[in-house]
Amino acid sequence: MTVALVVRRWTIEARSLLPAPRAAGGAATPHTRRLAWLDALRGLAAMVVVFEHALGPLWPEARLPIKAVFEPGWYGVLVFFLVSGYIVPASLERRGSVGAFWVSRFFRLWPLFSVCMAGMALLTVAGWDDMHIWWRSRPVALALAHAGMLQNLLYVPNLVNVLWTLSYEMAFYLLLTAMFTLGVHRRSTAAALTFAAAAVLGAGVLPVTLLSAGGAGRMLTVVVVVTAVLAAGLAMVLRGGRRVRQAGAVAVAGTILLLLAVNQSYPGPWQGLFILATMFAGTALYRVETGQIGHRHLAWVALVPLAGLWPARAELGSQLAIAAAWLTFAAGMTLRHRRMPSWLTWLGLVSYSIYLLHPLLLESVEFFLPDPSTVPVAVRLTLLAAVYAALLGLCALTWRWVESPAQSLGRRLIGRAGSRRAAPSPARAPGE
Repeated sequence: MTVALVVRRWTIEARSLLPAPRAAGGAATPHTRRLAWLDALRGLAAMVVVFEHALGPLWPEARLPIKAVFEPGWYGVLVFFLVSGYIVPASLERRGSVGAFWVSRFFRLWPLFSVCMAGMALLTVAGWDDMHIWWRSRPVALALAHAGMLQNLLYVPNLVNVLWTLSYEMAFYLLLTAMFTLGVHRRSTAAALTFAAAAVLGAGVLPVTLLSAGGAGRMLTVVVVVTAVLAAGLAMVLRGGRRVRQAGAVAVAGTILLLLAVNQSYPGPWQGLFILATMFAGTALYRVETGQIGHRHLAWVALVPLAGLWPARAELGSQLAIAAAWLTFAAGMTLRHRRMPSWLTWLGLVSYSIYLLHPLLLESVEFFLPDPSTVPVAVRLTLLAAVYAALLGLCALTWRWVESPAQSLGRRLIGRAGSRRAAPSPARAPGE
């Protein structure tokens, strides 16, 4: 079966998985259109990230000149973060259940994350790649940090290079949970501006790896303590009474804010804080569109990308990437009521697979092509096309056998839990 047929087949299945049906007469409902344009942006962002990471093993001589003018990877992840900020809080608030939200997130993220980790382990066993030396000397700390997807905020080297972004996604989810529990989740604009201001004022001032640096024992202690506090805080939020839930939310938010303030190493304090500002700005745009807050908030949200340009003032490539990411998202919002190309929405559907799995293919290319500068350009272009084709075929398989079944299982579990809560309690006999 060709890649084109695979893409066409899974595009058809993807349409059937959209939560909102089409209205009579074949017109897409507003909810369907909204998901379509977000999928299109995700697909575009994923392919751009693949392009940047392909420069190293295929065009190392062009990598730095391109990044000096435009950072395609930074552009791609910022589009991802805007999309996450826009849609993820809506998922939490639509359900109104922190437990359902985390069940959904678990089955959305961890199954494919595990596949990615296993794939990297296989490459290591095959001798095609080497894991960081700390996996030999600090395996418990590294494994526990990755299991919680906060490795980048714990000074733990990423098993696969792209996993660093998941730490900021996880930080965002935890802050959303805390804000929702405390009843301040609608203050998205204030959160965005606060993180943007912190990025500008803290650039070059905030410490890095203040907690985790200093040896294997110290790193393990920090990882264990952070994991325990976050787990206990989430348990309090999920199972406690009102005051217990609030105390758990404060513990969760305080821990994440502390890590963001003093324990980042890559991409750096201002970038990490700017990422959180970007995601909360996406949430604010969602609230403006849905009428939860007034249009005057758009002027405040516009300050976020401007704030990001200041600490990146010496890096033209980063500045242009920030501007392009926001312009891309604005264009997507403008066209959100238009019909999106099915191939682009399919790319968005499997964008998580594209993002996590492409480094494994590129690591393989690098192993077999140690000196790409000696290879003719035509051959390298052919190799790039082959990587994209193999990647899309692989993503079709992981969507079919990993992502889709896992998400379906998560929805079933959420549905069963909701049914149990909605079921009437059995009547008690007199005197019971």
